[in-house]
Amino acid sequence: MGIKDRAVEVRAHGWRTLAALHGLIETELERALQAVAQLSVVEYTVLDALSRQDGWHMRMQQLARATALSASATTRLVSRLEDRGLLTRILCADDRRGIYTELTPTGIALLEQSRPVHDATLERALAEAHEVPELATLVDALPRLHAHV
Repeated sequence: MGIKDRAVEVRAHGWRTLAALHGLIETELERALQAVAQLSVVEYTVLDALSRQDGWHMRMQQLARATALSASATTRLVSRLEDRGLLTRILCADDRRGIYTELTPTGIALLEQSRPVHDATLERALAEAHEVPELATLVDALPRLHAHV
């Protein structure tokens, strides 16, 4: 195996480790959020992203980036959440082609109910992942990553 091959293998191993950690965390979050609020992880992510905006709204394309979904998948997701009364769409006053998505009072209440469950589950999942030798280094690196964002 040459030097280039080794570098590729190291990056691939890092990617597999990251994917394993993500999968472990997402499974735990999905289970907990479904149980307490009938929310998927990506639905929670939408509510959370909207709650962190000044004015509590975002353009659809911003929401697509925040959730790592395609534009069409984001539209379908927003429609489902709108049908549940958790958010609403508003036409942009200065750009009639633009659509904002905004939390409703019901969406805010559900987010406030589910946030402690999300946070506790995330903390527990990270603690469990830290006990897995292959994942511990990555878990340890997370606070340092946050400092650079």
